[in-house]
Amino acid sequence: MRTVTHQMKSLELDVVATRGAEIESRHRVHAAIVGPDDNVIASAHDTQLVSSWRSCAKPFQVMPLVESGGFDALHWGDDQLALSCASHGGEPEHVALAGRMLADLGMEEGDLACGPHEPLSSRGLKLLRESGARLTRLHNNCSGKHASMLARAHTAGWHTYGYERRDHPVQRCCLQSVAAWSGLDDDDVGQAVDGCGVVAFALPLENMARAWARLARAVRDGEEIPSRVVHAMRSRPFLIGGTDRFDSVLIEETDGRAVAKIGAEGVHCVAIPEQGIGFAVKVDDGAMRAQFPAVIRLLQLLDVLPVELPARLEELRRRPVRNTRGEVVGEIRLLA
Repeated sequence: MRTVTHQMKSLELDVVATRGAEIESRHRVHAAIVGPDDNVIASAHDTQLVSSWRSCAKPFQVMPLVESGGFDALHWGDDQLALSCASHGGEPEHVALAGRMLADLGMEEGDLACGPHEPLSSRGLKLLRESGARLTRLHNNCSGKHASMLARAHTAGWHTYGYERRDHPVQRCCLQSVAAWSGLDDDDVGQAVDGCGVVAFALPLENMARAWARLARAVRDGEEIPSRVVHAMRSRPFLIGGTDRFDSVLIEETDGRAVAKIGAEGVHCVAIPEQGIGFAVKVDDGAMRAQFPAVIRLLQLLDVLPVELPARLEELRRRPVRNTRGEVVGEIRLLA
């Protein structure tokens, strides 16, 4: 297995949108790649750029529940663990599983602190509209994470009300986990409010990558709880994202060699357990359309993906720009 070579130290991952022969828009993409020795081995632009980690933190946010024994006390398994790490597409399977998790706690949708939003997957949105069902908090892409946070409070005997607030023991546990994995002190991790209402953590891109590299190494070395979390993500790719969602497609197409987690505002993190490598990317302007080509390019450079990509990934690496008549008038692609 080849790892990053010296030629890859400085990378070009910027993405452009073209119209005809001209570049119409540019997206600056930062990246940090951390190797098995815990050091940055390659980068693009600013590895010290501080940004909110958003949903890329989910695998580390669920670990305190598993470590406490509360997860096993509920007789939960890979389905529940995968959904806890997910930014799911709001499809019926996701919604039903989140509802069952709450039922196991003797709770219901109203106990979730997240608000409702439309399903992120096209299938989820289509099925919801066709069914005529109402939009609920269970459709929120973070409902699995919220259910597991409620489980942490419930199984520990803590008040569940306010579990999303910074001063609640649930969020303090999450902060400690995030800080430990990323190699920071608790006080050095920024805190704000995430889109789903819980605490969002801010840290340098390098530390995001370091956490995912440590996760990759922990899995490679057979550490129990990290291995359980990643096994759930690898074995339940549909639950992690959904139909045609990037993370699900990537896990499927790499047979779990790459485990990816999308975050909002152009943040993406990936662990490569076989190599003990992790990386993080951040699109300067937060454009999701730019992070997918960048992630794919890094995985090609790391020999996790081939030059000739599977069709589903090729569509995400070099996406056509169409006008309202369906004609291809440009493309979204890497600058170099």
